[in-house]
Amino acid sequence: MPTVAREKGIEFIVHARELPFEQPHDHIRCGDDEVRIELNGGTFLEEPPPGKRRAIVQAYARHAEEIRLAWARFHENTE
Repeated sequence: MPTVAREKGIEFIVHARELPFEQPHDHIRCGDDEVRIELNGGTFLEEPPPGKRRAIVQAYARHAEEIRLAWARFHENTE
C-alpha cells in the first residue's frame, strides 16, 4: 500500500488489493485517523476527523491526478 502523496500531516495511500466491487477510492491518513475518498467525485466514504475536512479536500485537489494514476496502475485491467 504505497503512499502516493504527503502534505502537512495528510497521507494519500492507494491499497494495491481492494475488493472488485469497490468503487475507486483513496485511503487518507491524518495522524491516527483514516478515511476514504471516492476518486471520481471526491466524496468522503467516512466522516473525516473533526477540523480536517477542508485541509483534506484542498490537498486532495492538488494531488488528485497522481492519486488517480496510482489507482489505475494497481487496479485497471491491462489485458
